[in-house]
This record gives sequence, C-alpha cells and structure tokens, in this order.
Amino acid sequence: MSTREYMLGNVAIARGIVEGGGQVISGYPGTPSSEIIGTLAAMKERDFYVEWSVNEKVAFEVAAGAAMAGVRSVVTMKHVGLNVAADPLMTLAYTGVKGSMIIIVADDPSCHSSQNEQDTRRYSQFSLIPCLDPSTPQEAKDMITYAFELSNKVQMPVIFRPTTRISHGKSDVELGPVNETKPVADFRKELERWVMVPKNARVQHVHLLELQKDILRELEDSPWNELEIREGAKLGVIASGIASVYAKEALIKLGINASFLKIGTYPVPEHKIRTIIENSDRVLVFEEMEPVVEEQVRIIAQQAGSGVEITGKMQGPVPRVFELNTDICADVLAEVLGLERTDVPADVGEDFDYNACRIDLPMRPPVMCPGCSHRATFHVMKKVYGKDAIFPSDIGCYTLGIQSGTVDTTLCMGGSITVASGMYQAGEKKPICCSIGDSTFFHTGMNGLLNAIYNKADITVTIVDNRITAMTGHQPNPGMGMTATGEQTVEVSLEALCRGLGAEFVEVVDPYDLQQTEEVFKRAKSYKGTSVVITRQYCVIDAKRAGVRRKPFTIDADKCTGCRICVNLGCPAIEFDGKSKKASINNMCTGCGVCSRMCKFDAISEVKK
Repeated sequence: MSTREYMLGNVAIARGIVEGGGQVISGYPGTPSSEIIGTLAAMKERDFYVEWSVNEKVAFEVAAGAAMAGVRSVVTMKHVGLNVAADPLMTLAYTGVKGSMIIIVADDPSCHSSQNEQDTRRYSQFSLIPCLDPSTPQEAKDMITYAFELSNKVQMPVIFRPTTRISHGKSDVELGPVNETKPVADFRKELERWVMVPKNARVQHVHLLELQKDILRELEDSPWNELEIREGAKLGVIASGIASVYAKEALIKLGINASFLKIGTYPVPEHKIRTIIENSDRVLVFEEMEPVVEEQVRIIAQQAGSGVEITGKMQGPVPRVFELNTDICADVLAEVLGLERTDVPADVGEDFDYNACRIDLPMRPPVMCPGCSHRATFHVMKKVYGKDAIFPSDIGCYTLGIQSGTVDTTLCMGGSITVASGMYQAGEKKPICCSIGDSTFFHTGMNGLLNAIYNKADITVTIVDNRITAMTGHQPNPGMGMTATGEQTVEVSLEALCRGLGAEFVEVVDPYDLQQTEEVFKRAKSYKGTSVVITRQYCVIDAKRAGVRRKPFTIDADKCTGCRICVNLGCPAIEFDGKSKKASINNMCTGCGVCSRMCKFDAISEVKK
C-alpha cells in the first residue's frame, strides 16, 4: 500500500536522500536549498551524518571525501554557492568517486533571494558531470534515488538542479521504501586516481571524455526524458525541468496538437531530439534561464542536415530572464503560431472582466525586522563616519541597510572586506567602513580580514553578530557552540579569531547601547590600520523563539514634537500620523529601546504594566 504525503519540495528531496540511503550529507545554507539539511537534521531517528559546513567549498570536499571512501554522500547549496565550490568540482570530475555523490544545487530564476540568475547546467557542461533537472516535487524525490545509482554506476558525482518553484512548491508525494543496505567506508589507495598531479590528471582527463559516451547512453532512455510524437502535428515542443510542466499546460490550454519532448537530464537525449526534429516542421524550446537545451537542439539539427525552424531564447520570443509560467508559454505559442489568445477559465464567461477584479497593492520593499540590532548599528555607523563615507556590505539580512544609506556595494559572500581593502589600496581618501555578518565572516570573511591586516588596509570592519545564520532560516554557525543537529560543540570566539588573524583593534559592543557603540566606532575610525568592531545582539526572531520577552515602548503624544528622528530610524513598529504630526508605536514593537535612547524630548518610554 503506497503512502502519500503533502510536502514541500525540499522536504521531498530530503526524503529522497533517506530513501536512497544517503550516509554523509553536508552543505551551507542558501535559499532556496536550506530546508533539505534542516529537514534531515531535525529527524530524531537517523542513521546518517549531517552537518552545516562553514562554506560550500568545505561542504563539497567533506562529501567528496566520504564518496572517495565508498559511501553515499550529498552536498547541498544554492547556485552561487557552486561558484565557491567550483575548484574541487572541476577536479572531482577527473578523479570521480568510489561510492555515490550527489551535488544538489538549487537555482533561483527571477532572483527571489539571490544576487544573480545563474544556470547550474552550464557547470554541468563545463565539468562534464551529468545533471538531473526535476519538473515536480515527486520527480525530485524519485530522481535522488536514481542519482545515487547513476553516480555509483558511472563512478562520477551527479549534479541535481532543483529551482525555486520545485524547492519551495508543495504537492502530494508518494513515498517509497528506504534503502537499508548501505556500503561501509573503505578507502583504497589509488595514487593514479586520487592524486591529481599533472601526470595523473592528463590520463584522467582522457578517461572523463571517454566516459561521456556511457553517461549519454545511460541517460538517453532514462525515465526522466519522455517523447510523445503526435500524428499530424507539425509543431514539436521541447521543454526541460519545470518549464516542461508549464509548456504542457499551455498546449492543453490552447488546444494545440504538438509533439512533445520533456528533458530532465544532461547531457541531453540526442536520439530523442533527433526524432522530434525529424517529425516536425518547426521546433519550439522552453527552458528557464540560459538556452542550454536550445543550443544542443540547434547543433543536433545542423549535424542531421535538417532545415527545421528552431525557436527559443536565442532569438526570442521565449524570454531569457526570470521565471516562466503557463501564461508566458501560452503567449509565446500564440505568437509563434499566429493565434489569438481566446482561452478563458472554464468557470467564467468570455465577457468576464478581469480588470474589474484586479487589486493594485502598494509596493512594500523588504525591511529589517522591528527591533533588529543591525538597524541600530547602521544608525551609529552613518552618524560617526558621515554620509560621504563608503560602506561596502555583504550577503545577509544587513544588506537591507541599503535603505539607511549604509550599503554602497554588495558583491558576494565575504566580498565586503576585500572590496573595502581594494578601495583603500586604490588611494580612496574617504573613510571606509564595511559590514559583514557572523556566519558570512566564518564563510569567507576570515580570508578577507587576514588580507586586509597583512596588507595594512586602513578600514573599519564591522561584524554584525546576531548569533545565528538569520537570512536563510536561522541555521547554526561556528560562533554558536551548536551543530546542525543541536549537539553542543566548541563556541568559536569572533574576537579571539580576529586577534589571531592579526587585528590589534578589536572591540565588542551591544548595538542597543547607542552611546557605547558610538564611542567605540569613533575610536575605530581614528585608528590607523584595520580596526574590527563586533556589534553583538541576538536576532530578534531567534530571541523570541528562545523565550526572550522585552517590554514594548510607547510614545507620549503630549511630549512628541513630530521631529521624526525615531521615524527616520526605519523601524516598522514606528508610525507617523501626517494629520496630527505625531509619531506612535504599534504592536510590532519588540522592546529594543533604541528609539527611546534617540529621542531628545523624553517622549518614548516602556509600556507600564
């Protein structure tokens, strides 16, 4: 009897790891991938090892080591994380693995929570590592077990590429049996394979190229590539991943008779592509992000000497940026075929007025939470360093400091310190004060700080330590003394670490204490060399979960002069009435008290019991 559960895509992927017999799972949190390890770590009964690593390169190498020893391993990250792990990725393609290894890389079309749109399939092409591209949460779960088997069969890691709508979508998922038989770690010394000196690498590169034929043959007839040739159809539609669901729905919606090829593997199924080309006058390719499939379709058509017309992203009209959906696919089909969009939902008439039901919601830009200590830190930074100072920032909640004028650059994880150093070394005379989070500092900020100190950069490095990896869902990091599974471990001291890297000016402050924070930043600004200020206060969300309850504040309307100093702080808990010219505090107040310390008229105080 089958069991079905309604679950998040990432939870389905985690279930696939369990069903496939995963033994070592590592990763670094990054939306939209974070819930995979979070789900596994929360399991009370588990016979596998799971960890949050300090960055994606480290996580990748942990999983690689396990797979070299012959067990089944998984590493998880988001798309930009693979840039960090690209160094071991390219060489592991040469060495291969002994057991099984799945590289889960979640792409984020439309940049829902990322600094770019990046297509992981390009890394698959670049490294010659096979890639699986799920179209539904069910397929995502089932593909994981297949990926373990494929990896072991070809002795290569396998890239698994869910996108945001797969990772964060929900659906009914049919569960399968759990693989109870697991290999035992037993590393065998094979210097020619594992030690990539040039002599060995040259041989392994040839082996990697020869292996592509076996991989292509294995994937060609896998269940993830489905071809349907329709009688009398002149149009052939090829779609990959979740775009195949959108495209299929659009064809049904418009009532179009078309042959259809769903692609879920890379390298692409060349024989199936050739078949649909031979049976079509025109081929339309739907895929999110880059025209990876379209490029291959064009090459295969050219090799076959086919004159079939191929339409997709390269020359339009399929958009090359952002996510696709059913309506976008239907619009493209209508444009390509010269059809008029007359389709309407079955439950409404043709005269239904969609505009009459439209609601224009006000724009709500993302803001830091009420009581977030980063807001107080940025307030003091701007006051001490001045609006003309340069504020390089990093990846995390604190990037939202852009609204306070204390975020001038955001490049990549750990990039704030190094960008600040580069500006100083370029001869920039304006004060430079960069900001980086505690988890991001452990990720790649340490190297940047060491470089700044070693090369005598006169900058201030602000580590906004909220005692958690907040932006991606409150995962632990080395500064917390707790592992992914909640076990106690060593609590790494940021201040001791900074001093160990050579910093001579290291101060820790509570950003809620505005006076002390201002005094420390003034000394940091006047210090010649690399100064480090650690602003430490628990994330308000995590503190609330831990049971911390502060008294909320209120504003005495009789004392309020309408100066708006508290309003300009940008806290969502503070409102301003344009008619009365008075500020007020709503029920979102978390009791940080920063606004009361800023008020010059003693108008803000704790709510009395």
